[in-house]
Amino acid sequence: MMKSDQSPSCQRNPSFLTPSPSPGGRGERRAAAPDTLKGLYAITPDWPDTRRLLDVTEAILAAGCGLLQYRNKAASGCHRQEQAVALRGLTRRYGALLIINDDLDLALFSEADGAHLGEDDGELAAARARLGATKLLGASCYRSLGLALGAERAGADYIAFGSFFASPSKPLAARADPAILPAARAQSGLPLCAIGGITLDNAAPLLRAGADMLAVISALYDAPDPGQATRQFTQLFEDRNT
Repeated sequence: MMKSDQSPSCQRNPSFLTPSPSPGGRGERRAAAPDTLKGLYAITPDWPDTRRLLDVTEAILAAGCGLLQYRNKAASGCHRQEQAVALRGLTRRYGALLIINDDLDLALFSEADGAHLGEDDGELAAARARLGATKLLGASCYRSLGLALGAERAGADYIAFGSFFASPSKPLAARADPAILPAARAQSGLPLCAIGGITLDNAAPLLRAGADMLAVISALYDAPDPGQATRQFTQLFEDRNT
């Protein structure tokens, strides 16, 4: 699947696209072991303003978020390249992982830590082959245990369920029942991600149901203080573990 316009005609803004070297010593292994895929999972909004996106994302990463997904359904291929490469540099600076939503080409181009694919974004087994053994692969499973078990067989590193609540990014998405989380835990050894309309007020039941990760967009990026919101979400995980 080719989504990104990777032609030389893409205009690169040097202030955003200064190359960031890969950290040494990583070797031929995955960007992260599956058992480290826990905690707050920030997902970017469809913001066209790259500087605003970077400033708010930096506040989230500086507050302790270690997992970021770049998702922008509205931007052009060149703009997505600009933003993804800029976020790659930012995540390296803060020691965070970067996952690219639904675009394998962009994940490879930006040297991201992996990709996340939905049901209509291509075969997971083919994605695993393209990414190789050192990159992470996440899969949207919506409210289907069958999709989750198939994703595990195809080589996914984590599985995501939702939407659990009304979501500004996907207002028409079918609702998932939190009961799918313990059901998935009983049948799969992969980390479980919950997504869809998650806020500080409704997140705790999902954690109690077994979510390892909470994927959040609006409650972070639209928060009056994104750094403080990040710390509050992190506290929810710490409270569950005490």
